[in-house]
Amino acid sequence: MNTNIMTRGILLAGNESSLSVAVATEAAKRVERFGAALIPNRFADPPGEKILPPGEALIPLVWNPGSPVSARTLLIAAENRLEHINEALLICAPPVLRKFPEDLTSSEIELMVNDHIKGWFFLVKELSAHFKARQAGILALVFSEPEISKDEPPDVLGPGASAAFRAFAENLTAGAPREPFQIMGFSGPRSADPNAFGAFIFKTIEDGTKRNAGKWHKFGKSFFSRPRP
Repeated sequence: MNTNIMTRGILLAGNESSLSVAVATEAAKRVERFGAALIPNRFADPPGEKILPPGEALIPLVWNPGSPVSARTLLIAAENRLEHINEALLICAPPVLRKFPEDLTSSEIELMVNDHIKGWFFLVKELSAHFKARQAGILALVFSEPEISKDEPPDVLGPGASAAFRAFAENLTAGAPREPFQIMGFSGPRSADPNAFGAFIFKTIEDGTKRNAGKWHKFGKSFFSRPRP
């Protein structure tokens, strides 16, 4: 058990997914309480069973990704419940929506943009200001790589949202040396074991943050990490 169990403030944000559950499960091994703001799958029809991390360690927090005010409110709520935020892990694994482009509705497009593209910009803006004010902190950007399939109809929204997040995350890690806090990027295939991926993320964060900061860490069969190209 980590000796900082009572003082380490961990905030998770992302969509409801097996990867989010795995990362939350790893967080629960390290602290008694952590905050999590999870975006529900608004595309499920009919709505499936909610994918939520088990246990009592999780403090559920409300977040409307499309609202800049909600991003600020989320950080205030997390600080109030956790006392402070030391680590923020943002998990991008957009839901799959298989439709031909002409069959997409305007509301579906808006939901994907608000929940899985726009929201990251608002939240990172607030987290960056928070960590700069503290002159410390860890911002981990976790990306689940979409897999191209020949199935019909195609998923045309999810991969676009994933690509936007990855480009954003890569530019943030490139600018990490200028920041007073640590920024790390993580990626792994969607087919990867989420539990092993979650363990890899926390192991990398805890295994010498200064050495790993500003790098893109690739999870895969070889379990290696590499600098951002």
